[in-house]
Amino acid sequence: MSTEEIGRRRAWVMAARPQTLPAAAAPVAVGVGLAVGRGVAHPLAAAAAFVGAALIQIGTNFANDYYDAVKGADTDGREGFTRVTQSGLIAPEAVKRATYLTFGAAILVGTTLVYVGGLPILIVGLVSVAAGLAYTGGPYPLGYHGLGDVFVFVFFGLVAVTGTYYVQAAAVLSEPLPVTVPPETVPTVAVVASLPVAALSTAILVVNNVRDMETDAETGKRTLAVRVGYRWSRVQYVALLALAYLVPPVVWLGFSVAPVVCLPLLTVPLAASVGRTVCTRTSGEALNPALERTGKLLAAHAGLFGVGLAVGF
Repeated sequence: MSTEEIGRRRAWVMAARPQTLPAAAAPVAVGVGLAVGRGVAHPLAAAAAFVGAALIQIGTNFANDYYDAVKGADTDGREGFTRVTQSGLIAPEAVKRATYLTFGAAILVGTTLVYVGGLPILIVGLVSVAAGLAYTGGPYPLGYHGLGDVFVFVFFGLVAVTGTYYVQAAAVLSEPLPVTVPPETVPTVAVVASLPVAALSTAILVVNNVRDMETDAETGKRTLAVRVGYRWSRVQYVALLALAYLVPPVVWLGFSVAPVVCLPLLTVPLAASVGRTVCTRTSGEALNPALERTGKLLAAHAGLFGVGLAVGF
């Protein structure tokens, strides 16, 4: 479809990239499942955590669209989904303004979580927003220096899952506005349970960067894929999948949880199928569907893991 045929409303939807929202929903599914299983679920805190995570995801998408265009990383030769700034669908300043408005809304939602989570969640929220902006913006954009994978693993995995659990546990177990992390609100199992989401969220980025490797190298965007090449990027992808499937049995055997926590293993056939594509193909025609399928894999794995955690304790 040509840019002339795309309406303004649809252009904004494209800029928000709703296909990436499983990366915001998945950590909430796991964090809520664990909270239910351990008897500290708090629906309002969980809902606020999801809205905040979704806004940070969308804000990061807007920022990527804007900064990749103005820095020249997005070109006509790019094989990925249409970028609205580079294609001229939306004016750069409008996308930049939407970035800051969306992150501002995330901060506003986060203030409701500060009441139950206190100073720790305030710090985590502000750092998450700053990192979202720094992914492709600022003087040292993380995504341009091979650190995008670390950013996604930490903020869309470790922080997102443990943060979702933390705000619920803090709402149930502690007084409002704690200054430090209250006891039992960040148990070891929450950190371990965050690893599959961290791994599969990062795997989505790996597919994206493998697809764009040639154009990124030409424009000076030194993603980790550009730095290590096809072979090691594929090794990274397979290792991330392996981590995602290793954790449920570890939780089962190491934390006295019922075997139902291993429900995510039902998604192994999907993981194997998309893994074959990533390990053998380089074209956008093949990797764009693989990107979406990795997102679906993340959603399915997290949903099943959340259910297993909820009923397994």
